[in-house]
Order: sequence, then C-alpha cells, then structure tokens
Amino acid sequence: MDTLGIVEVFSIAAGVRIADAMMKAADVELVRASTICSGRYLIFVSGERSAVSASVDAADADQGKVKASFVISSLSPEVAAVLKSPVALADVQSIGVIECRNVSTGVMAADVAVKRSGIELARFVAGQGINGKSYFVMSGDVAAVQEAADAASAALGNNLVEAVVIPGPDASVVKALVRGTR
Repeated sequence: MDTLGIVEVFSIAAGVRIADAMMKAADVELVRASTICSGRYLIFVSGERSAVSASVDAADADQGKVKASFVISSLSPEVAAVLKSPVALADVQSIGVIECRNVSTGVMAADVAVKRSGIELARFVAGQGINGKSYFVMSGDVAAVQEAADAASAALGNNLVEAVVIPGPDASVVKALVRGTR
C-alpha cells in the first residue's frame, strides 16, 4: 500500500453512497468501509497516487457530507501494518500516545510521526468505541518518541486532543495499550 486515501463522512448512509462513488471514480482498492462512533463512516482506499486522488476528489464533491479527507503518498509500511493489526513491542524504553479528534487526521499524524523519528508504531485505534476519535501508540527511546510526538502534534494542530510521552512505562500499561487489555 503506497498511497492511502482516507475519507471520514458525517453519516453512515452518505458514507455508503460516497464509498460507491469513490470506487466508480477510479481504479482503487477498497481497504476499509465501515461505521465508526458518532454515526460516522470511514473509508480507506489504496492504489496509484493519481487514482487515489481522483477517488478522494469524488468523495469531496459530495458537499457538506465529508468531515475530513486526506491522500497520503508513500505511506510508511509501519502505518500500513498497524492499520491491519497491533504490533508486539519488546524492550520498551518509552511510549507515546497521541489522541486525535478524528480518524483521518490520526492516520496522517501517525505517518508524520513514523517518518520524522526512529520510533516503532505499535497500535492505531480508529474511532470505534471512542466517540469517533483515534489514537496511536508508539515506542522507542525517549528522545525519538518525544520528537515524533512533537511532529504529530504540530501536524494535527487543532485536531490534537492530547499527546503524552512516558519514559520507562510499566509493562502492564504497555500490554494494555498494545493489546487492548481491560
């Protein structure tokens, strides 16, 4: 997955219609099309940059229904991996948790964080059960995690809820974050 298109829609019914329009607008792969909290709909498409851009443009043409949209070229392999499932962490020196107001900007910020610093992305949580917000968990040495957190925070701007960096986290906290243990 080199280029990822992300569209977050205000309503489920409009989201289904927009997903269909996106697929008909260009030769892209539908990676995800599903509901998230607060009655929103999340769509991920991948493919060639021009096709993904055309697909997202088709979504953006639906005036007033799209909450946010992004096209991320050269998506980091780490982000692509955590969008599918969490990654196990070993020998954790520090963790960072970045909480975002919505899903689409969270994916963009995770990509910025990974590309800025030598961190390992462990988990990305997209909207379900957290009122449509998102968050991601990263690990590495304290300086790298802080640099990545600063870069993600700057990229998010007003879409940042909170960013924390925890040096030497307790192993049970790391396990809960990465695996979703309650």
